[in-house]
Amino acid sequence: MDLDQLAALRTPEGSAALAAAERVAGGDPLAAAAALRSAGLPGGLAAAALTQAELRRRAAGKFGAAAAGMFLTRAGLEQATRRVVADRRAARLRAAGVTTLADLGCGLGADALAAARAGIRVYAVEADPVTAAMAAANAEAAGLADLVTVSCGDATGFDVSPVDAVFCDPARRRAGTGRRVFDPNAYSPPWDFVTGLAARVPRTVVKVAPGLDHALIPPGAEAEWVSVDGDLVEAALWCGELAEVPRRATVLRERDDAVSLLTGTGAQEAPVGPVRRFLYDPDPAVVRAHLVAELAADLDATLADPSIAYLYGDQARPTPFARCLEITDVLPFSLKRLRALLRERRVGRVEIRKRGSALEPEKLRRDLRLSGDEAAGLALTRVAGAPTVLVCRPVPAGG
Repeated sequence: MDLDQLAALRTPEGSAALAAAERVAGGDPLAAAAALRSAGLPGGLAAAALTQAELRRRAAGKFGAAAAGMFLTRAGLEQATRRVVADRRAARLRAAGVTTLADLGCGLGADALAAARAGIRVYAVEADPVTAAMAAANAEAAGLADLVTVSCGDATGFDVSPVDAVFCDPARRRAGTGRRVFDPNAYSPPWDFVTGLAARVPRTVVKVAPGLDHALIPPGAEAEWVSVDGDLVEAALWCGELAEVPRRATVLRERDDAVSLLTGTGAQEAPVGPVRRFLYDPDPAVVRAHLVAELAADLDATLADPSIAYLYGDQARPTPFARCLEITDVLPFSLKRLRALLRERRVGRVEIRKRGSALEPEKLRRDLRLSGDEAAGLALTRVAGAPTVLVCRPVPAGG
């Protein structure tokens, strides 16, 4: 999309085209395009409207009902922060006394809008002209244009001296191709600029990919990993005055707005012991934050292999930070033996998880040739270095 197409979509005719596209989107794209052309829409306007309709459908999982009025790009949607995460971050900034915020590399504006909803005045900058125009349009659609000012320009030249805090979400996709960038030095803005922000503005937050190497965490910064409904979605570095703890795992649950926090140094090691009655599979935010030892202490649990983040305990203790399963069988891995056991128990459905195993779950599922009306869980792992399969069943609510 270019600026002219975006402008056309914001006219009354464009609004009508978007409404028509939303009615036909979700099915065969060729049929949808033909339907719009047969309704008299010009080809370019019809294509732009269909693209937006499809992106809005995909964006509903991140932004909820607000997605229906947003303007989006594929790359921007991919990197945009989920609303539940952005709102929580904005609330933390507001609680820290932030009233003005520079959003460097604002993308489509998800974090800028969240900050504005929290009552923070936002000055956002975005290098790509179309994306910047979309961010401004999204602020207007949300009724927040009086709190969000979007400018198109280079984030490295933006004057941050007048604001209380800075938020930076460096682009991690290559312009033009949309391919992921894994080297922080190739981010836009570059990593040295990003990590230097904290020296200029005492309250700085940087959103980073959840796979960030711990060695890149600036000294004194708080590194937070965030999961939503069990999916690891992002990491953030809280710098300067905003840093509260060395490491934090934030586990969010959208269905009931639950927020659970686990903190620690990230340098502790969990004790090692035998496989016990219950298996705890830690949330990915806990694992990436290197807080498995802290969780083990809370659960009175141990590892069975020092390099694998499965925890084992004698009791089923409710926790938002791990899935708990009861272990019924511990087997040295053998396809023949496992197949015989599951056939004997008439197991026809298995949920397969793995840590420290090279086996592919879907291939194993096919190789097991399951039949029956019972269900079981399988955990593929190592115990004291040996390939092992744990046969499990869910723990009833309440332990």
